[in-house]
Amino acid sequence: MALAVEASEHPFQDLIEILKSEKNEDKKFFSPQKLNDPRYESLPFSIRVLLEAAIRKCDGFYVKKEDVLNILNWRQQQNNAEVPFSPARILLQDFTGIPALVDFAAMRDAVMKLGGDPYQVNPLCPTDLIVDHSLQIDFSKCAIQNAPNPGGGEKQGSAAKSSPAKSQPRSSQCGGQGGCKRSCSDEPSTDTPGRAAVQIENSPILCPFHLQPVSEPETALKSQDAEFNRNKERLQFFKWCSKVFKNVTVIPPETGVVHQVNLEYLSHIVRDDGGFLYPDSVVGTDSHTTMVNGLGILGWGVGGIESEAVMLGQPVSLTLPQVVGCKLVGSISTLATSIDIVLGITKHLRQAGVAGKFVEFFGPGVSQLSAGDRTTIANMCPEYSATVSFFPVDDVTLKHLKQTNFDEEKLDIIEAYLKAVKLFRSYQNPSEDPEYSQVIEINLSSIIPHVSGPKRPQDRVAVTDTKKDFQKCLKEKIGFKGFHIPAEKQNEVIPFMHKGTEYKLAHGSVVIAAVISCTNNCNPSVMLAAGLLAKKAVEAGLVVQPYIRTSLSPGSGMVTHYISASGVLPYLNQLGFEVIGYGCETCVGNTAPLPEAVVDAIKQGDLVACGVLSGNRNFEGRLCDCVRANYLASPPLVVAYAIAGTVSIDFETEPLGVDSEGRAMYLRDIWPTRDELQQAEEQTVIPSMFSQLKDRIEKENKRWNSLEAPESVLFPWDPKSTYIRCPSFFHKLTKEPVCPQSIENAHVLLFLGDVVTTDHISPAGSIARVSAAAKYLISKRLTPREFNSYGARRGNDAVMTRGTFASIKLLNRFIGKTAPKTVHIPSGQTLDVYEAADRYQREGIQLIILAGKKYGSGNSRDWAAKGPYLLGVKAVIAESFEKMHKNHLVGIGIAPLQFLPGENADTLGLSGKEKYSLTIPEDLSPRHELTVKTSTGKTFKVFALFENEMDIAFFKHGGILKYVARNILLQQSP
Repeated sequence: MALAVEASEHPFQDLIEILKSEKNEDKKFFSPQKLNDPRYESLPFSIRVLLEAAIRKCDGFYVKKEDVLNILNWRQQQNNAEVPFSPARILLQDFTGIPALVDFAAMRDAVMKLGGDPYQVNPLCPTDLIVDHSLQIDFSKCAIQNAPNPGGGEKQGSAAKSSPAKSQPRSSQCGGQGGCKRSCSDEPSTDTPGRAAVQIENSPILCPFHLQPVSEPETALKSQDAEFNRNKERLQFFKWCSKVFKNVTVIPPETGVVHQVNLEYLSHIVRDDGGFLYPDSVVGTDSHTTMVNGLGILGWGVGGIESEAVMLGQPVSLTLPQVVGCKLVGSISTLATSIDIVLGITKHLRQAGVAGKFVEFFGPGVSQLSAGDRTTIANMCPEYSATVSFFPVDDVTLKHLKQTNFDEEKLDIIEAYLKAVKLFRSYQNPSEDPEYSQVIEINLSSIIPHVSGPKRPQDRVAVTDTKKDFQKCLKEKIGFKGFHIPAEKQNEVIPFMHKGTEYKLAHGSVVIAAVISCTNNCNPSVMLAAGLLAKKAVEAGLVVQPYIRTSLSPGSGMVTHYISASGVLPYLNQLGFEVIGYGCETCVGNTAPLPEAVVDAIKQGDLVACGVLSGNRNFEGRLCDCVRANYLASPPLVVAYAIAGTVSIDFETEPLGVDSEGRAMYLRDIWPTRDELQQAEEQTVIPSMFSQLKDRIEKENKRWNSLEAPESVLFPWDPKSTYIRCPSFFHKLTKEPVCPQSIENAHVLLFLGDVVTTDHISPAGSIARVSAAAKYLISKRLTPREFNSYGARRGNDAVMTRGTFASIKLLNRFIGKTAPKTVHIPSGQTLDVYEAADRYQREGIQLIILAGKKYGSGNSRDWAAKGPYLLGVKAVIAESFEKMHKNHLVGIGIAPLQFLPGENADTLGLSGKEKYSLTIPEDLSPRHELTVKTSTGKTFKVFALFENEMDIAFFKHGGILKYVARNILLQQSP
């Protein structure tokens, strides 16, 4: 329902203002400033977003005036008050999204059966689903076993001792050309020693006969074809959802990773709903949803059942958080890359202990960070365990939006609205700084560039100290860093001839230089920096010596696209950094052999030659047997060390070389400035990336566009399907809620101890061949190879219910050891949990669970509540509950009951084999004290953990799904 319609009866309608515009239509918005409360402007910006949402969504049921006042009084209420948050939209990936959409499809059926209009069943909150978790690597890259130690582990067997195959890395793709007698499509021979082809993860695709690269697009196409075939049922269901449900957008496969699509395509900054403006915000079923915090969009990751609850109209519940202000000061070091900055800030925040808190950035240093830097820092939020990492919108944000296809009209509205509600700021103006729970100050000038080496990635060395550290390593005993070179041989210089020219090698000489973007794709600035440095070097007449094995291995075609679009690729090529493929080549030892003269010179002088790469592995001998020292460095530093020809250089005092006029050229002379990088990124890279993504989503997905899907208002369930099945949540649904059913003579399904996690409860991972779910799939004539995983079958409640409590780590006190088993008490038989529950249900016996402390701990999982409900569990009696899981139980219709303080099953002498009865009164109230009676005559008290009237309403209706279905029917009643 549009806000314009709701506003006439809104409890805060006096706060509505008009945003006038000479160019555009006037817009309306809720202005928290009209509360005339001085506390508003002292609130952290992230809390202001929570406040605006509470004001806008205040309905007296989900969100009350008291909630608004608690948020406004954040300074006193932080860490105490429980408040609701209604995000502007929901972000789902396909694994977590399919159960929610299946429930909506089933709700349409239920509403139709009771005489209602199924067209009215739609998510109440805009929902974006990105299909990005389905792709499996059916056709992967392979390498040859006799490559030099391909995985970096210890060599085993005779094949590993074979000499490395010599291949030319910059040759054209094979395809069976060049007069070869065999085709790349032929089966490889297995009778040649040392030539057995094996799969090496992320290594380049090589023809086993020609040792030449095979066309990668062909492999990608084959994997994508397999994805569509394997997941056709699910994809057809998603497409049906995109056609029939309002408020649902499905982003098809082959588009991109969920958080990247969220950032580049779905983010609005400010949303316009029927002429009402409000801040964009999101909760998503991906932990890296926080990436959009870098654009001033409040959002974080949640579990599947929370997201489904929001789709049903319920807000997210959270304890009003502490907000840590992260003040950035100082100037960024000239040589520091974006990755240096991101990792430096991440390290500081991890050490500061910000787990479970909001982090909000302020201070003059923020202005030096590009939008890409900010989103990368926000993307790292799970690494330092904060809930959000929020960057309020400023001029840098608007400049970024201008380059990402936001038109001028929308940008004007965004800026005017955010300024009107005090959500826009200048980081240079300290008078705009709000109050924080605590402040952490990070001096950006303290973040200096590092390299890692010479043997392990964890041995970080400041670039300014690399020469001194390397010379120290030469002297040290052989170990994690030392090479134990005798003093008299540390200055050894060995001349050699290469292609008719004499060169010299010494300790520290660079012989391998590889620019790899596999760890740098999130932020393009470091790859651009390498390209811009190459451009300046070439223009200055600097060169890389021809004996150095150089290569450029982008992590994806997109990287090639943007370094090409920015015009720097030819300069990288000129220095020898040519694109050789899209995979892990150098890191896993798939480097072409060094020139024989170089190898001979290294051996003659027992030299510690060096490799420099921007990958993530640098163990001794990994790149090449004769290269003992390897350093991990940023892409521009790889190019710089290649030009210098040695790691034994002090960039501050020693030149890289001389220009065409004989003048000394230092690294500082060719290092690109941050302004140059940001200009290239914003003007060339960002627009091309965003326009390409938009085309890929809207035009170019031929498989998705041609996929046939039903268009009926009700989904045509296929009774033979083992992926999509109508769930039984709405069975026996009535128009009016029945009184809460008391529990009579219930048996205990499971008698559990402390810290039973959602991993113990919810189905996850592969389906064991002897499990109840496996038996079901076999009955459907599937072979074990076709079982797939629980994640892929989350749209089938029959599989998921059978997988509930199927964890091999489940410790049931009835059994006395870890096993997914329980005892059927009337018969004394030990059965799978599902089989016991099924027998109880057929016998008409109600079920409860007994548990200890922290029941439901761990990650949020939707089936950790849905599964027990479908097993027939009516209540869980525990010493304590993980709060989020307790809310899930209420939302699905299971009563969470807590022993009184100091009591538990042991102190009360409960064996779990008694029968339990519990009367639930019609006047049930929050935290009602109830009496439990057992068949042995023992009674004890429990608290019903319903926190408010909303919880009680959900429970009385049998869960939120039935509550929403009945509301839809009620709205349609005459």
